[in-house]
Amino acid sequence: MVRYVANKFFYMLVSLFVLISATFFLMKAIPGDPFTAEKKVPPEIKARLYEQYGLDKPLYHQYFKYLGEIAQGDLGVSMKRLNQDVTHLIGQTFSASLKLGLIAILVSVIVGVFLGMMAALYHRKFIDSAAMVLAVLGIAVPSFVVASLLQYVFAYKFHMFPVSGFKGPMYYVLPVAALSAQPIAFIARLTRSSMLEVLHADYIKTAKAKGLSWAAILSRHVLRNGILPVVTYMGPMTANIVTGSVVIEQIFGVGGIGKQFVEAIGVRDYTVIMGITIFYGVLLMVARFITDIAYVFIDPRIKLSGGKEG
Repeated sequence: MVRYVANKFFYMLVSLFVLISATFFLMKAIPGDPFTAEKKVPPEIKARLYEQYGLDKPLYHQYFKYLGEIAQGDLGVSMKRLNQDVTHLIGQTFSASLKLGLIAILVSVIVGVFLGMMAALYHRKFIDSAAMVLAVLGIAVPSFVVASLLQYVFAYKFHMFPVSGFKGPMYYVLPVAALSAQPIAFIARLTRSSMLEVLHADYIKTAKAKGLSWAAILSRHVLRNGILPVVTYMGPMTANIVTGSVVIEQIFGVGGIGKQFVEAIGVRDYTVIMGITIFYGVLLMVARFITDIAYVFIDPRIKLSGGKEG
């Protein structure tokens, strides 16, 4: 177990290094910089700003300097906001994104597993067809389109929910629905196909022949084995919800970390872009690590080194 955790941790560090390097050089490759739009600022003031933030140095010098600061846990200060520490900015805004993301993940798992289970139990009946039509729509329609439709229908036309903001429980409904639409669709399809396979397995027929009740078969065998693909999908789903929240937060005016990220890209605020990207990267890697561990505990046949026992 210790070796397994150590290996995973090592690959997390390698992935984080690649993420930081790729983001740094891609960001620098985009034309312009944080002070390009400052046309009213005298050239000598601009030169002082470049010197202050090290933008007058060669690219390799900026890169290794940034790596050294990251190694010390310093994400730097914003280049566009006066005395705004990036770590403090993330801490201030992440709580809203965290609440939104956790609720969306919870809703996705509960609704997705329920829809998939009902579709499998009522295979080739109306419930199965209806659930799969919803799943196809959920996968095909992008989350920002779903968000705009929900906002127009339920907020603008019927006034059932607030158009934007983040001040109470009612403000969560539409952003959570938009964020969880696609994960619900994927989970429903995964659960349905996995449960159909389990329902036709020999050990289910044996359990029925032994007189085990249907409720016991469902809870002990079908649901437990049928949900394994969903656990595997939890890591990518977390990534999908986290990255998707960047756009959703902007549409619904949620003052979360995603809104800060979009604004930072618009003004080329290098340190904020890098800081939030690293923060997102670490979150996703930790989520993937927890998923790997959870998968082992749910299915004990899976060895820590990978694969299943013969």
